[in-house]
Order: sequence, then C-alpha cells, then structure tokens
Amino acid sequence: MASINLPNADRSITPYTLTGEPIPFVKHKSSDFNRIAYAAAHVVADPLASNDPWLTPAIDWDTTLKFRHRLWDLGLGVAEAMDTAQRGMGLGWAEAQELIRRAQAEARTCDDALIAYGAGTDHLPPGPDVTVDDIIRAYEEQVGFVEAQGGRVILMASRALAYAAKSPEDYAKVYGRILSQVRQPVVMHWLGEMFDPALAGYWGNEDHDKAMDVCLDVIAAHSEKVDGIKISLLSAEKEIAMRRRLPPSVKMYTGDDFNYAELIAGDEEGFSHALLGIFDAIAPAASAGLAALGNGNTQQFFDLLEPTVPLSRHIFAAPTRFYKTGVVFLAYLNGLQDHFQMVGGQQSTRSVQHLSELFRLADKARVLGDPELAVKRMKAVLAVNGVPA
Repeated sequence: MASINLPNADRSITPYTLTGEPIPFVKHKSSDFNRIAYAAAHVVADPLASNDPWLTPAIDWDTTLKFRHRLWDLGLGVAEAMDTAQRGMGLGWAEAQELIRRAQAEARTCDDALIAYGAGTDHLPPGPDVTVDDIIRAYEEQVGFVEAQGGRVILMASRALAYAAKSPEDYAKVYGRILSQVRQPVVMHWLGEMFDPALAGYWGNEDHDKAMDVCLDVIAAHSEKVDGIKISLLSAEKEIAMRRRLPPSVKMYTGDDFNYAELIAGDEEGFSHALLGIFDAIAPAASAGLAALGNGNTQQFFDLLEPTVPLSRHIFAAPTRFYKTGVVFLAYLNGLQDHFQMVGGQQSTRSVQHLSELFRLADKARVLGDPELAVKRMKAVLAVNGVPA
C-alpha cells in the first residue's frame, strides 16, 4: 500500500499508510435514485492567467465544465454558481453569468442533465442607502438572466437584504414579489451564518426557530412557486423540524454537510433530498450510496456514506465558509484538475495540518480514486510548505 509522511497535531511527522479501497466510478442516471441529488460544484481556476488572483478571477472553463459532465455521468445534478463555486468569495456576478451560460449550453448536450442556477443579489453591495426596492430589482435582474438562459432558479440568500431589512415583513415583501414572478418553481436557499457571517439574522431573527416561522409563512403563501428549500444550518434537528412543517408539495433539500446521510435516509415521517457541497468532493461515493438506497439497500447506503461524514465535518469545520478549499484540494488529489490554485487565492485559507488530516480522512472514506497519484500530489503540497514527505 502507498504511504506518506504526514504532520501531526503535536508537530511531529510520522508515516501514514493508506488503507482505503477506492470506491469505483460507476455511471448512473438520476432515475436510478429515489432522491433528487444536486452537487454544488466548484470552479477551476486558471493558474497560467496573467491576473491578480485576489482581484480578478480567472477560470479554466474547459476543466470546470468537464467536471460538470463527471457529475452528470454519476447521476448527480449540478447546483451551479452557488457558494461552492465561490460565489461572493472570489466569483462575482459577471463571472457567474458566463458560468451559467456555458453550463447551460453543456447541459443541453446531455439527455438527462439535472442543473439549476443560483440567483441572488451579490452584484448589489450591502449599504445604508440600499432599499428593499433596490434588492427586489437586483433579484429580478439575476432571476431574469437565469430564466432567459432556460435555466431553473435556486433563489439564494441576500447579504443586502440581511443588512437592509428592518423586520420579517421586509423578507416577506421581497420573496413574495420574486416568487410571484418566476416562470417555474424555484429552490429557495437559506444559508446559515456559519457559512456566511453576513447572513446572520436572516428572515428577521437571530433565533433560527423564529426565523423558520417567517420562512415557512413565505413558502406557504407561495407554495405553487416553490419546488423546495435547501437549509444549511448544520443541525439535523432543525432541518427535520422544518421538513415536517412544509406543505406536501414542497421538498426539503438537505444542505447539512454534517448529517446528510441520516437526513437523506429519512425516518417514518419523511426524508430530505440533497443539495450539498460535499457531493462535489465525494461524488462516486454519493452516487453509489444513492443507487443502493434506490435499490432498497439502506444498509449499503450507510456503509458507503457514513465513512464520508467525518471527512465532511472536517472540510466544513469552522470557519465553515472556507470549506471550498477542502473541496478543491480533493479535486486536485484525485487528478480532476492539475493544480491546487483557487479563484481569489482561497487555497491559502486552510493550514497544512488541516490538509493533512483531510488526506487521512479521505483515505478512510475511500474517496481517493488513485491512491498513488494522491500520495504524489500530497507530497508536492507538503514539499512547497517545507514538510519532508
């Protein structure tokens, strides 16, 4: 078995021998699953561009789009231009529009490509002069763009609204106006403050239970325009509580990267579909697990996905907003891109210790597709950081 010297928490460096047998890449169609499953997909930076990475994004479009086809081949949907694609953390609205255009063109080349696109207000910086009407117009612009491309909307949370709203009624006004206009039902997206501190107090309340009441009232008033809601609060209890209160026609899409296996499996009262950033990183495992669940083999589903949960909890550890670094690092280790560079220079947000533990957990989760390649690439990262591997 392949081995590598890895740093430990006490600063020592000891050999680590890989033991995980990689989960094979097996093609599936989304119809093989009894859950709808979107992977929020990352973008691949162009490391050879002549740009200032913190200021000007440069994207390797060919590799970025090739990765979408990989997800579709596994039967997974693509949640495009979302926070996993560094929306609001390096990827601006101008780049998101180009990503949406290109991804929609690629989706048209596939028979059963499931894809939806993030639409928000990130081109409108929060500020004291921004009004609720400004926010409505910003949402209308982005929703209109997605719909003009023929795409389905994921209605993202708004930093500008979190800043400007004076009461829950402001949220009801904004969402009511947008939902009344959309051409087809949307997936709403409640992103918790652990993912984006600027979204603290969303729905007009710091208390998640009270905020949930506001969100549920909005959904109930416009249920015919809501396909489902993704909540990312990293709390299985809160998600289940909300799931049980949704109108029958509205789906829950788990965004809980800590507890997704149990939430997708569900209980006697229901289950969650999935819209998860971790599915980008563990796509073959997610696909195999969902196929097992679709075949009625719940135990195999857990056998495949439960070992990925410690990895996901590590990747999404606080500060959770830096999880994208782990997602891209795994793509690099697995040979899905040729470098460990990110839009906005975000590869610097996690330590060598963090990346080393990620490597161990990825091996235990069986998501290192080519262990020898992963070791070679991990050694290169360690060497750059002065660690003899």
